[in-house]
Amino acid sequence: MRRLPPQQIEKNLSDLIDLLCEDLLSSVDQPLKIARDKVVGKDYLLCDYNRDGDSYRSPWSNKYEPPIDDGAMPSARLRKLEVEANNAFDQYRDLYFEGGVSSVYLWDLDHGFAGVILIKKAGDGSKKIKGCWDSIHVVEVQVRAGAPLPFSTVMLWLQTTKTGSGTMNLGGSLTRQMEKDETVSESSPHIANIGRLVETKDIVNGLRSVQMLADKSKQEALKNDLMQVLSQRSKQQS
Repeated sequence: MRRLPPQQIEKNLSDLIDLLCEDLLSSVDQPLKIARDKVVGKDYLLCDYNRDGDSYRSPWSNKYEPPIDDGAMPSARLRKLEVEANNAFDQYRDLYFEGGVSSVYLWDLDHGFAGVILIKKAGDGSKKIKGCWDSIHVVEVQVRAGAPLPFSTVMLWLQTTKTGSGTMNLGGSLTRQMEKDETVSESSPHIANIGRLVETKDIVNGLRSVQMLADKSKQEALKNDLMQVLSQRSKQQS
């Protein structure tokens, strides 16, 4: 499935669903869909993490659509953090992607909490190219260690048939995982730590490159060592 065009994932998944229903639905990331929160009038993204049966919970109003009585909800403490995270990533998405839709969903765990940060940016063809960016960042935070464990997936496809740019149909998906210890304090809360993981070059640049993060880190270390050697030689010669 990872080698097939992202814009055709739903069709290909539907063709195979009768044969491998449970395995496929639990392992294949699908392009994000957009829904409208009628209570506050804002868009939000749909995924398995805000789904309960056939209903989806909005991060803005904390209500399910269609309405249900016993839908899964975060604790009051985590809901407050979820609201703050949605406001923070809404600004991040607007600054970095210049549009699109973002949603953050959090849920309680026995020794901490987990969450997912979703970002979708679709191109309508106004700039001579159609395309879509879907990023899914799943994070687990262990309160004892304070270590966010992000598992990130990006699906991207581009298509153009314009005379000036030629004909192109390009698509693919990429998944990266990493672990990082962070200190939680008033000046560096959970949202800031998670935000840095999503925004920093280790996540963003890693997802935008086919090069493995381990190989990239080795290259950076080699470059730094080389710079130190050259600097020492320069000092000795002078």
